[in-house]
Amino acid sequence: MEEEIRSRKAFAIISHPDAGKTTLTEKLLLFGGAIHLAGNVKARKTQRYATSDWMELERQRGISITSSAMQFNYKGYVINILDTPGHQDFSEDTYRTLTAADSAVMLIDVAKGVEAQTIKLFEVCKKRGIPIFTFINKLDREGKNPIDLMDEVEKVLGIEAYAMNWPIGMGGTFKGIYDRQSGFVDRYAAGNRTENSGAPQSGLIGDPEVQSGIGEELLQRLQEDIELLDMAGNQFDMERVNRGEVTPVFFGSALSNFGVPNFLDSFLKLAPGPAARTSNQGELDPLNPEFTGFVFKIQANMNAMHRDRIAFIRICTGRYERGMNVIHTRSRRKLRLAQPQQLFAQERTILDEAYAGDIIGVHDNGILRIGDVLAEKDGLEFEAMPFFSPENFARVSIKNALKRKQFIKGIQELQEEGAIHVFRDLHIGVEAPVIGVVGQLQFEVLEYRLRDEYGVDVEINHLPYEIVRWVPKDEEKIKILKDSSMSLVVLDQDENYAVLLLDKWKANWMSERYSIEFLEQPPLLRE
Repeated sequence: MEEEIRSRKAFAIISHPDAGKTTLTEKLLLFGGAIHLAGNVKARKTQRYATSDWMELERQRGISITSSAMQFNYKGYVINILDTPGHQDFSEDTYRTLTAADSAVMLIDVAKGVEAQTIKLFEVCKKRGIPIFTFINKLDREGKNPIDLMDEVEKVLGIEAYAMNWPIGMGGTFKGIYDRQSGFVDRYAAGNRTENSGAPQSGLIGDPEVQSGIGEELLQRLQEDIELLDMAGNQFDMERVNRGEVTPVFFGSALSNFGVPNFLDSFLKLAPGPAARTSNQGELDPLNPEFTGFVFKIQANMNAMHRDRIAFIRICTGRYERGMNVIHTRSRRKLRLAQPQQLFAQERTILDEAYAGDIIGVHDNGILRIGDVLAEKDGLEFEAMPFFSPENFARVSIKNALKRKQFIKGIQELQEEGAIHVFRDLHIGVEAPVIGVVGQLQFEVLEYRLRDEYGVDVEINHLPYEIVRWVPKDEEKIKILKDSSMSLVVLDQDENYAVLLLDKWKANWMSERYSIEFLEQPPLLRE
């Protein structure tokens, strides 16, 4: 069991949209032998789609909308990749997925540098103290000076950067990458995008043929850069990498397949295996033989033929065996997890066993929720899942009343996924709930999925409210809020009173004026 657990690597890939995150995921799968032909994310009808983008809307838009988990074996390691949406409107899904990762790969576009969404996701990783590895992408295009990019990573993110390799040229003059540890130069051959872009001039930096292929000017610039890094750059310290204080930096071009194998091999040697987890029973060692895990994601209708519902579980300790019984700690009920599944985006295979560090999928009939703990013994609790208060609200109603049953089922299942927050207006039935989301694009996804997966056409009427607050059950205060033109009183999924408010200023005014205590999270979450 110990050998199996130590071979596990679970990591998430984070970046700003369009930095090439899903492309890098595809190439890691390609070099790991998990797929034979990588899909182009900007796919046209004649091309393959990205494996990790399994939802039809993702394929149409060329963006990741939902997190995806993929597992494959490579050079003695069992690798669990978590591909997350880069778009800020889906950051809720991304943040929850990061709780299941032991390390993160941060992707940066060489031309754009450190962007807004990267900063937010980096902060989440930093709070968790997980190691962060940086891949600077698109070196076959013109971009910022590599020294400036390293400086930007340090100043903007507040983490020291150590260059594991170094680019030789960029864009039209890109000649390859120099490995600082071995002195080996991997030469870049433009236009070769279907297989590893090796070139005949690859070899040690002292090789005359390699030097001739690079050219005198670029060779001199490389020597100057390396001297600068050796003299004034940061020192490599594995302990500080593990604490998330230093990020190893790699350069390459995911679309051109260049630098990805070098990165994957180095990453697997350096990245940590399953980490200990904080719980109400102290730190839980992954080598503890008793099975424990938690649900970090629920996804309905991954298989359109069967209308199934899969709960994604991160195994934290021990070993899972097919058919074993576990305690569902929220309900204190025994559950038999009969058909655990190895996940590969939309494809799944039945597993006989899985270990700490693995991500498995189990069929769920509505019992499980995000954040639920499954363990062999009762009473275990992990740290609470991050909660995101919605900032955009709309009333959603069905166009065809005959589809009422499908509509209610769709709203219920999408709510359980954590994709939307559902509120019930006290004066209107379940046919027109108020939906809250973090980002506006989620309304488009909601409309698309209700139509595509449940056969329901809906009308979305946006509401002017910007925040939601929960309030204690005080009839007098609730009457004041009901009578106000600045608020709308609703009930959440657990029948807690909540109030939608126009903005923070008006919320503060009402709180002071009427002595109302506004809570930023539902009461159960606060406890």
